[in-house]
Amino acid sequence: MSILTDLRIAAVGDIHLGEDGRGHYRRRLQGIEERADVFMLAGDLTRHGTLEEGKVVADELRDLPIPAVAVLGNHDYHSDLEHEIAEELRDAGVIVLDDDGVVLQCGDTKLGVVGGKGFGGGFAGKCASEFGEREIKNFVAHTRSIAEAWKLALKEIVADERVVLSHYSPVKETLEGEPAEIYPFLGSYLLAEAVDTAGADLILHGHAHKGSPKGMTPGGIRVRNVALPVLGRAYGVYCLECENGS
Repeated sequence: MSILTDLRIAAVGDIHLGEDGRGHYRRRLQGIEERADVFMLAGDLTRHGTLEEGKVVADELRDLPIPAVAVLGNHDYHSDLEHEIAEELRDAGVIVLDDDGVVLQCGDTKLGVVGGKGFGGGFAGKCASEFGEREIKNFVAHTRSIAEAWKLALKEIVADERVVLSHYSPVKETLEGEPAEIYPFLGSYLLAEAVDTAGADLILHGHAHKGSPKGMTPGGIRVRNVALPVLGRAYGVYCLECENGS
């Protein structure tokens, strides 16, 4: 596996910004460059996925002093303007992943980040399968196609460290605290299976507002739920050299 470094990752998901939040979140990011080398946002950046909300998010993240990488979440897709929101973010200097990857030079370390929104389906023993009605087949096939894209991107990326950034969870451990009935709509084991196959050092996700902060894939990759309601602060900081994580 890769050589561990002291690379520091600031991360948060589910900031759900609207016009009434303009200027407020940016103030909470002051000094972030002193605490982290890169900032990652795990989706649900808006409330209803409107372009107006997307512009607020872009303004809050514009020209940060450290690289910013984001994925979108289900809220950001709600108004069918996900592409327009992504372009607003890119114009503000944010790297937006859509089931692909990027390599960042962070000091002496090449950091590879792979990911996208992710999707649901459930977890081993309690999951949907590609059987029955076309709608169910399409649901599971969508998650499987995302997982395959991540696996391919991870295999192709050349970096010292590799992080996967998602909105949906790859493991059920970080969902503990949420009603078990909605686990299939919060993540899928297929995401973890893909990452375990290709290899990574850390997985970050959001979406589970009432979930738990820490989990691990069956293959031993650390998973962290960085949803804002779970963190209770503007962002968390995660150090790849720490075996147990931040």
